Amino acid sequence: MASYEGNDFYCDLALSGKVELDVVFEDQHVLAFHHTQPHWPVHIVVIPKQHIPSFTDLGGHSSEQLFHLMMVVQELAGKVEKEYGAARVLTNLGDYQDSKHLHFHVNFGEPKLN
Repeated sequence: MASYEGNDFYCDLALSGKVELDVVFEDQHVLAFHHTQPHWPVHIVVIPKQHIPSFTDLGGHSSEQLFHLMMVVQELAGKVEKEYGAARVLTNLGDYQDSKHLHFHVNFGEPKLN
């Protein structure tokens, strides 16, 4: 995939269908897929389908939406942990958050060297 320079990869490309994704889970509220440029051997991204700015800024959305998202993250992290023996879950905030759309990374393994 070519370099992306916008501030919301998930709305602009992933949810719009402009980039092909390897989907691991999808329902009417949440999409989870293998990262398009993985930083770990197992690297799944979990996003709400509605635009929510970040974990600390729900943008007026209800906490029920966040709860549903967290349940999906929990389920996927449990599957990774069961299969590989360990898992990490992380989200970035502020200047660490490249794409200004709430998203969680579920990953396993040592970081890949770029």
